[in-house]
Amino acid sequence: MAKKKKLTTASGRPYFENEDSMTVGPRGPILLQDYYLHEKLAHFNRERIPERIVHAKGTGAFGTFKVTADITRYTKAKLFSKVGNQCRVFVRFSTVGGEKGSADTERDPRGFAVKFYTDDGNWDLVGNNTPVFFIKDPKKFPDFIHTQKRDPRTNLKSPTMIWDYWSLNPESLHQVMILFSDRGTPDGYRFMNGYGSHTFSMINRKNERVWVKFHFKTLQGNKTLTGPEAEALKGKDPDYAQRDLVNAIEKGDFPKWALKIQVMIEAGVMELNEIPANYHADVEQSAFAPAHVVDGIGLSPDKMLQGRILAYPDAHRYRLGANYEQIPVNRPINPPHHYQRDGMMSTTGNMGDSPNYFPNRFDDIEADKDYKEPAMKLDADVADTFDRNENDDDHYTQAGDLFRKVMNDGQRKNTISNFVGSMSGITGPKKDEIIQTQLSHFYKADKELALSIAKGLNVNFKP
Repeated sequence: MAKKKKLTTASGRPYFENEDSMTVGPRGPILLQDYYLHEKLAHFNRERIPERIVHAKGTGAFGTFKVTADITRYTKAKLFSKVGNQCRVFVRFSTVGGEKGSADTERDPRGFAVKFYTDDGNWDLVGNNTPVFFIKDPKKFPDFIHTQKRDPRTNLKSPTMIWDYWSLNPESLHQVMILFSDRGTPDGYRFMNGYGSHTFSMINRKNERVWVKFHFKTLQGNKTLTGPEAEALKGKDPDYAQRDLVNAIEKGDFPKWALKIQVMIEAGVMELNEIPANYHADVEQSAFAPAHVVDGIGLSPDKMLQGRILAYPDAHRYRLGANYEQIPVNRPINPPHHYQRDGMMSTTGNMGDSPNYFPNRFDDIEADKDYKEPAMKLDADVADTFDRNENDDDHYTQAGDLFRKVMNDGQRKNTISNFVGSMSGITGPKKDEIIQTQLSHFYKADKELALSIAKGLNVNFKP
């Protein structure tokens, strides 16, 4: 028989009195010197790290990514250097607006974040299950997210806040159309696509740069829930999507996605085949950042991407500490070499006695110019802080095409019903103004859409 492990304190001291506090006599009072009591209560008080501002409710799994096609004409990334290359991945799926205890089937975009553990460091592809987003400029992001959270007065979700904001930001219309279609309530996480959200770039051996978008296409087939089906599951099984993923992997039904790059060239296949042994250690502490690219994969001037490059690592340093990349789930497979030191939770030796400055004459770390990224050609030599491209102000054509040309009759009917259900919750003195403004946006996308929603709301719409 294997020898049993001894109960210890966190510092390793074997301990016996795990259920009884040290007292003066059998009835107390409790003595201050009962350190293990302090340790248990103090750690218990600190078990919860701050939840994510967005994407708080989620699940994750480990798996593998295998290169299936030659794309070396586009990228020099080592991962894609030959067909058959593999690497380990960690994927986190999530809802966006809800808290940790919210339901998996809420009408909400779904986060789709992939961490590739490559020989050249971690590559994080941080996206959603939709190819577009609500806003174009990162300055708008805090305001937008506030509308998806709780009313500061009532602490309730507010359709009035949501539709007030969307009606004042018609650039949101294409994403709003997707959100209120059946695609806004996917049937779990296995049956949805994932998109990198932004334009990135690829750089080949000749230092030629091409713009690229990344699409993960589910090999399980797309499946969605209707609004009533999603509502029923909210009450019956709020953890529906997480349970579906865990159960599928545990019975060996490993979900897969084909990674395709823009123009739909397949680059590889991702399979999820391992549920983390501990949810907090890996899923809750996982940290993804669009800034984390590898040699051969680059960024772009996309404004939202540029904003996320700052915001994501900053959020992780707040939630998890300055050394969040030393947490095992975030750690690259090859030891990093840099001059960052100290800070809370430095767990890998703090680089020992090596110098903490560069350049120096004492270590053997060099900056390898083979990894120098070529310059990115931009549109202008003068930076205008408040410049915007007015050619991007057509907010209606794509939304209208989605409704008329992509959806079938049943999907159009469900979308109208979902809009009516949500907008019926708009209240207050600005109710009519908000509804009329939003209906005018719908009308510019598709007249029948606007008139059908107006009829469902029983309002007199004046185009």
